[in-house]
Amino acid sequence: MKIFISADMEGISGVVSMDQINPGARDYERARRMMTREVNAVIEAALEYGATEIVVNDSHDNMDNILIEELNPRAALISGNPKPLSMMQGIDETFDGVFFVGYHARAGTPQAVVDHTYAFRVISAKINGRPMSEAGLNGRLAGHFGVPVVFLSGDQSAVACARMELRDHVGVVVKEAVGRTAAVIHPFEVVKERLRAGVAEAMKNIKNIEPTVEKGSVELEVSFSISGMADMALLIPGAAKKDGRTVIYTARDYMEAFKVFRAMLALSSGIR
Repeated sequence: MKIFISADMEGISGVVSMDQINPGARDYERARRMMTREVNAVIEAALEYGATEIVVNDSHDNMDNILIEELNPRAALISGNPKPLSMMQGIDETFDGVFFVGYHARAGTPQAVVDHTYAFRVISAKINGRPMSEAGLNGRLAGHFGVPVVFLSGDQSAVACARMELRDHVGVVVKEAVGRTAAVIHPFEVVKERLRAGVAEAMKNIKNIEPTVEKGSVELEVSFSISGMADMALLIPGAAKKDGRTVIYTARDYMEAFKVFRAMLALSSGIR
């Protein structure tokens, strides 16, 4: 049983503030250890319940947060940035299931720890008219390869977003957000048991969970925080303005839509 893990940081159980998630910030090194510890808990549970091969893609910020010297040696790590498929680098049709660990809610979600969608400059991202979090966007890329998302962990709003955007995966709430930079957090032994139970359920039902697939052409709609970012995204052939800050693009399939989204983010990154 081959498992792909995409691991972010904002949804890790002990993470609540910007001082933890930004490299060089006051509590970042501590957050890296917490992230590595939580990913290890998921790896250990997956191995216990039937996984034979695990690939972990570090998916936060510069994507070199997980401490390889502390990672379970039975997992391979994809680290560093940029990566062509970003948070989903390494996914292909050989995997049996995808786990999203430490994920967060989409931009604009109330009562969610550090809500955003790929970049803070993105106000919203929609696929065929439906608002998406990173779980929805990334889960559809897994679906492009015929692989289902079977597990997700994060705060209650991250789990709620994923339930609206993906098929019947297992969602594990590891902390309860009370604001954008505040949450009820629990001792790690409590969180570890929640994760273990969730992974056990996901592995038990992995064959029964269908991938989330966008068939045919796909309309991508991205709204940015300022109009200049949308203007730069229009450099992509086929992109069109919907309004001053919103760009739409109709792709042949989901892979093309995902790559165009990545290109829009890159083109808009230098605008202030």
